[in-house]
Amino acid sequence: MKFKDQGRDVPQFKSETAYKYVEEQLDFGPRVPGSEAHRDAVEYFREHFQETAGQRSVFIQQFEQEIYNKNLPFYNILASFGTENSDRIVLAAHWDSRPRADRDSTDSENPILGADDGASGVAVLMELANIFAEHDLPVGVDIILFDGEDYGEEGDLANYFIGSRYWSQNPPVPGYNPRFGILLDMVGGEGAVFPKEGHSLGFAPKLVDEIWTIASEKGHDSLFLDERGGRVADDHVIVEQYTGIPMINIIHHRVNESGTIDFPHYWHTHRDNIEIIDQNVMQAVGDVLLELIYNRIPTE
Repeated sequence: MKFKDQGRDVPQFKSETAYKYVEEQLDFGPRVPGSEAHRDAVEYFREHFQETAGQRSVFIQQFEQEIYNKNLPFYNILASFGTENSDRIVLAAHWDSRPRADRDSTDSENPILGADDGASGVAVLMELANIFAEHDLPVGVDIILFDGEDYGEEGDLANYFIGSRYWSQNPPVPGYNPRFGILLDMVGGEGAVFPKEGHSLGFAPKLVDEIWTIASEKGHDSLFLDERGGRVADDHVIVEQYTGIPMINIIHHRVNESGTIDFPHYWHTHRDNIEIIDQNVMQAVGDVLLELIYNRIPTE
């Protein structure tokens, strides 16, 4: 795919609205599978996407899975925009929060709020849904909120990425074949940096380059770093593995001097709360995505 400026108008992203959506998610408490907060959040998302995409364009993919001797309910939330267009892309984030603060020195057995790691990516997608509802899209867009991304104990990758694994192996639409996917993970935290994630460069290098070029044009070089990042295990790897959909990941991380990945200081701790959310980071991410979707994707 050759991206280029299509001369189309690009709507404005409202980061103050996205920030409000982070706050509203945190008001439920930790969105851990099996909890009341988790159930309440499902209805919150359902209502938002039904209002923006329409009732017939929202699907809740519900399933159960036994993990650590618990039979837990999971819910992937799917919303489709521009349904008349067979040419489609997919935007995704995970909406659950971690059931333990295993990187914290205190209270490590209790769940975290996940303001950045969970709520920020969802909040950006919720604001994009508002925009898609008001401004005609040049390409169809499917939004997916994956559940159960963060349930596994540290090092136990088999029990991470539960929702994306289930969706990939049980596609609601057989033969679903979007042009590409973009995963948002930790896209609202203070001091955020987004190097070019390693798996993403393998899955869709032209898409990565275009997004980072747009960011540079908009003056976000200090956020979207023109350097290779680490190979982060995340939902996009699962999606590509099982479906072949080339999905890239915009995620806050750095590669340290020893070559291993560092995540932000609040990652998997109780410090991942509203105090570390930076509205300017969400604004930059929203601006870049809207420019890509509305003005850089050539129509077939």
